[in-house]
Amino acid sequence: MSSLPDYFRPRQSQLLDLIRALVERETPSRDAARLDEIAAFIGSQLRDLGGDLDLIPSPGYGTHLRARFFGADSPMRAENPRDAQLLVVGHLDTVWPVGTLERLPWRVTPEGAAHGPGVFDMKSGIAVVLESLRALISLGIKTRRPITLLLTCDEEIGSRTSRDLIESEARRSRCALVCEPPVTGGIVKTSRKGVGDFTIRAVGRAAHAGLDPAKGVNAIVELAHQTLRLAALNDFERGTTVSVGTIRGGTASNVIPAEAVARVDMRFWDPEEGERIVDTIKNLAPALPEARLEITGGINRPPMRRTPEIGALYHHARSLAAEIGFELGEAGVGGGSDGNFTAALGVPTLDGLGVDGAGAHADHEHIRIEDLPRRAALITRLLQTL
Repeated sequence: MSSLPDYFRPRQSQLLDLIRALVERETPSRDAARLDEIAAFIGSQLRDLGGDLDLIPSPGYGTHLRARFFGADSPMRAENPRDAQLLVVGHLDTVWPVGTLERLPWRVTPEGAAHGPGVFDMKSGIAVVLESLRALISLGIKTRRPITLLLTCDEEIGSRTSRDLIESEARRSRCALVCEPPVTGGIVKTSRKGVGDFTIRAVGRAAHAGLDPAKGVNAIVELAHQTLRLAALNDFERGTTVSVGTIRGGTASNVIPAEAVARVDMRFWDPEEGERIVDTIKNLAPALPEARLEITGGINRPPMRRTPEIGALYHHARSLAAEIGFELGEAGVGGGSDGNFTAALGVPTLDGLGVDGAGAHADHEHIRIEDLPRRAALITRLLQTL
């Protein structure tokens, strides 16, 4: 199977064309019409490959796509079709608003990079999975178990409508592969921090800033006190971070603001530490007399912890990469993904299997074209052997 990259290299041009077709379909989270369209586009290709396709609407968000490959009518053959499935997970939505392509168009550089909004996170990963499925069928390679591909439409906003679907499929699975982008260098992810999200609303009392300032209760000042309290919760040695990301409030410079709202991001490695921080945030007390706090939110992604089973899955992937001819590293990261959900259910999960590159959510987002054949070969071998 060390020759698999040689199979994919002549197909690199077609694979880049597919990646470009996905990138040039702008799909920001919550743009239901555009997410419906890309799900239908990818779904038609999966149906052509013989997948048993489900397009699952999520009103206001888009469409989740699920394709199963097994059974008498499938061109793909599993040695043990009744075994627990192999789950492959990805997402269709991006963080980029419509119109970004005008500013950051698709382009391929002489240095061998392909640029475009969403190319790294994670449309190239989706394209490589499609190419790997096509290779299994074209080459007549049997898999050990049935395969289910699940592509959701709301990962970038916390998987609000897809979590139940992800967890339901995970419970049917022997293991999960997540084709999110790798750490730069092609490094896969074997652990991820848990993620929390909070909204803190400070309520004060309006007053004229010149005539009656003492009669007001300044909600922005109240939030400033809370911001410092939240910053004090950071414990970088333990990997605990609490960040006030946005604050908005007030109506005019000559009005004591009666309301202000902050959005807070929290990250943690240890579940007990996460619960402790949640409890602390939810029990914040007002600093100003007569101010009031309204606090909502909580943990929306549990941590993905590197269990022995995840370690064994990584070492299996590393041995396959060595067969193909490259070294596969591993890392733990602070960002969350849908792999957090599968791993939290005890399903061995390997994340970051997408195409090497850099710049997720940034203007310099790109992939390294030279990584396409070996990444496709690795995913093909994982689909075959797990």
